[in-house]
Amino acid sequence: MNNTNTGSQRALLQRIARSAMQDKGFLIDFPSTVMTTLNSLQETAPKISDPVRDLRNLVWCSIDNDDSEDLDQLSVAIPMPSDEVKILVAVADVDSIVNKTSVFEEHANHNTTSVYTSALIFPMLPEKLSTDLTSLKYNADRSSIVVEYIVAVDGTIKNPDIYPAIVHNKAKLAYNSTSAWIEGNGKMPDAIAAVPGLDQNLRLQNEAAKKLKTLRYRNGALNLETIEARPVFQGDNVSSLEEEKMNEAKDIIQEFMICANSVTARFLTSGNFPSIRRVVRVPKRWDRIVQLASEWKFQLPPQPDSTALDQFLLSVKSSDPDQFPDISLSVIKLLGSGEYVVEYPGEKSVGHFGLAIKDYTHSTAPNRRYPDLITQRLLKAALYKNPIPYTNIELEELAGHCTDMEDGARKVERRVEKSTAALLLGGSIGRQFDGIVTGVSDKGTWVRVFNPPVEGKVVSGFEGLDVGDRTRVQLIHTDINHGFIDFKRIK
Repeated sequence: MNNTNTGSQRALLQRIARSAMQDKGFLIDFPSTVMTTLNSLQETAPKISDPVRDLRNLVWCSIDNDDSEDLDQLSVAIPMPSDEVKILVAVADVDSIVNKTSVFEEHANHNTTSVYTSALIFPMLPEKLSTDLTSLKYNADRSSIVVEYIVAVDGTIKNPDIYPAIVHNKAKLAYNSTSAWIEGNGKMPDAIAAVPGLDQNLRLQNEAAKKLKTLRYRNGALNLETIEARPVFQGDNVSSLEEEKMNEAKDIIQEFMICANSVTARFLTSGNFPSIRRVVRVPKRWDRIVQLASEWKFQLPPQPDSTALDQFLLSVKSSDPDQFPDISLSVIKLLGSGEYVVEYPGEKSVGHFGLAIKDYTHSTAPNRRYPDLITQRLLKAALYKNPIPYTNIELEELAGHCTDMEDGARKVERRVEKSTAALLLGGSIGRQFDGIVTGVSDKGTWVRVFNPPVEGKVVSGFEGLDVGDRTRVQLIHTDINHGFIDFKRIK
């Protein structure tokens, strides 16, 4: 049923989002005890005492989405001799308020992540915390954990260090406008112009990020690029889907966070602490990736090889850049999703196949992800020479729970995306689309059409299709309430 007469489209999508959250076992509302405690919290100035450093004088800035207020990290660059660059990443000290015994712990521990849908955001922590008291928000002194490292000319990392510090966000920047300026396609944002020296600092950050990225790819990281579609609302109704792609500002944050996460993982291991690692194992469907590459006249080895796979991806990007996002999407689907595992000192790292990194945790978004908060507690215990705050059994259970809830969050987000797409496509029954197969399982076959970039199920003529196949389909049915977009195969 396509009943949109029960209020605005935004309100309809909000009801669908809340229902999807309940179906996947998430807690939607914070209990009254949390709200009572929250109302009594007052902002207090962070204290500077050994070993906490005062780094408020540096030109710290945040770069995030236009509407993000739950700011987890800041960055700054310091030029060094011989063209090396020192990078400092400040991560919000969320544990200073949300510790294991706080009233905020139960909700965060259960949901383990903020869930972002086009209609409604379900924060892991109450907004008074995540967007204010524990956010590295603009023009405020905040407690943080700083991860510091030097980027050498060849992109290698030197002299890593981690320590607590007080920081001050001097500019709240957005990805797209910052990137347009860096790439020479737009004017300097006012927030950059208002801070003396920030423009040169951002260019220095960009240079360092490019060196880090180049080395990662040389080591076998996968050059992947997908098209993300964000709903655009006019008032309370969805008017279109806007494509979002990677850009240089996003690259800066991505590269700095990857390094910070790697430094953190190695720091915990060196201190004889366990850690929760984010891993992507060797792909189970490598045979299909090999077959997909052969269709592009590229031969991959019979055993998984990330360097060879990246060479294939680069060849596609060079020869057919328009189709590259679609091949990237196929490879991502065939690689499989990541998971959280506990790693103990002395064990061999599983690693992250797509990033070509052996030591990788999640540590840079403690306002939004519970694994990052766990890591922060482990890190602070290591820094202050305190006992490990979790037993091995607790960590194993938390790793599994965080994996399950993150999978559930992705399903909630996709569910709302499909309902949003069904709203847009409701008047297009009978229209034909070109697309690419994104999933094949016992539950069905899925295809992502190119314009608009939405995914649906092939309910007729799907026999013989596999991930990565090009096909042409016809839209035969939509159901907004259930998020169904059904196609039949034309050829």
